[in-house]
Amino acid sequence: MDRLQTMTVFVAVAEEAGFAPAARRLGLSPPSVTRAVSELEERLGARLLHRTTRTVRLTESGERYLADCRRILTEIEEADRHAAGLHAAPQGMVMVSAPALFGRMHVAPILLDLLDQYPGISFNTLFVDRIVHLVEEGVDVAIRLAELPDSSFSAIRVGSMRRVICASPDYLAAHGNPQHPRDLAKHETINSSHMALGGEWSFQQGEKRFTVKLRSRLTVNNADTAITGAVAGRGITRVLHYMVARQLEAGQLKIILGNYELPAVPVHVLHKEAGQTSARVRAVVDFLAERLRKEPVLKL
Repeated sequence: MDRLQTMTVFVAVAEEAGFAPAARRLGLSPPSVTRAVSELEERLGARLLHRTTRTVRLTESGERYLADCRRILTEIEEADRHAAGLHAAPQGMVMVSAPALFGRMHVAPILLDLLDQYPGISFNTLFVDRIVHLVEEGVDVAIRLAELPDSSFSAIRVGSMRRVICASPDYLAAHGNPQHPRDLAKHETINSSHMALGGEWSFQQGEKRFTVKLRSRLTVNNADTAITGAVAGRGITRVLHYMVARQLEAGQLKIILGNYELPAVPVHVLHKEAGQTSARVRAVVDFLAERLRKEPVLKL
């Protein structure tokens, strides 16, 4: 096999986590797939895969090489399409990443509309509450709710998101409405671990930023649980505004301490392609940016 063919085989083995399923995907025999990967490792002088009788796992070198192979093969595919005059017709697979709850609530409906808008495009989603590495994980487009570090990625700001403190009307009626963040020391709080460090919440008044130590009997690792507890009257919690928009509108929760909120969190549509962006990625980025800018929970 030539170099591009062996790269294609290696990517298939890595993605299918096995030689036999990769062979089925490519329409090749398992021995030819095994031989191609062995020849590739021999040429590179590096082991790319850990093999056992049951599993196939990437080595550290294999993970780096997989990311490079994906990039190279994608660029070749786009070059072929461009030469054939197909660059203006979006088609192909696009992997989209977003925070789990935001992805389910706000990104998934847009992707469903995109399926109708562009019949040639298909999607693979990765909705998770962690930092996703675009190149290493093969993600084409990501929605980030955070300040972006300087990078070579292209980003379009589509709005910003408030960090709000909220509680149920029943809780506030029973325990009083805090007038200053220091009053939280007298209240039950529900601490979501991704919104607080060391059991403290930060606040801002004018140019001054300060922290308040929490009294939390309940610390959770996801916003859904914190919101459920707050609606049930079990305490005060801090979440991003979009997470509780429905509960606020229904009167199940009420925002408090609004004068002490930290600056809003910026929201970006991020993609990894530099230079001439492929038609499929550009179509998805533009559609997402246009629709997200119209979301009521996002403020530019």
